[in-house]
Amino acid sequence: MTIPPIGPLSPVGAPTTIAPAAGTGASGGGDFANALSGGLDKLQQLQSTSDNLAVKAATGSLTDAHDYMIASTQASLATQLTVAVRNKAVDAFNEIMRMQA
Repeated sequence: MTIPPIGPLSPVGAPTTIAPAAGTGASGGGDFANALSGGLDKLQQLQSTSDNLAVKAATGSLTDAHDYMIASTQASLATQLTVAVRNKAVDAFNEIMRMQA
């Protein structure tokens, strides 16, 4: 039994590169702060939605239980991701502080 060759592969899409905006340098930290703040706001929104659906499920006014399960899982995964990113940031900070001058 022979296996035919696959042939040449073509790229799915053009590769994207992120170029820094003109004039950004050390002052580009505002973008990071905005992204971090936006991420935490989104996490809070996911947790709030999950909490609201949990109350509806407990009171019997929730018609579809899968809506609560989806919202709960999204909030849980977002929390786990946030904690993992925080832990990596703390590890990186500690590593920088151990460097000799």
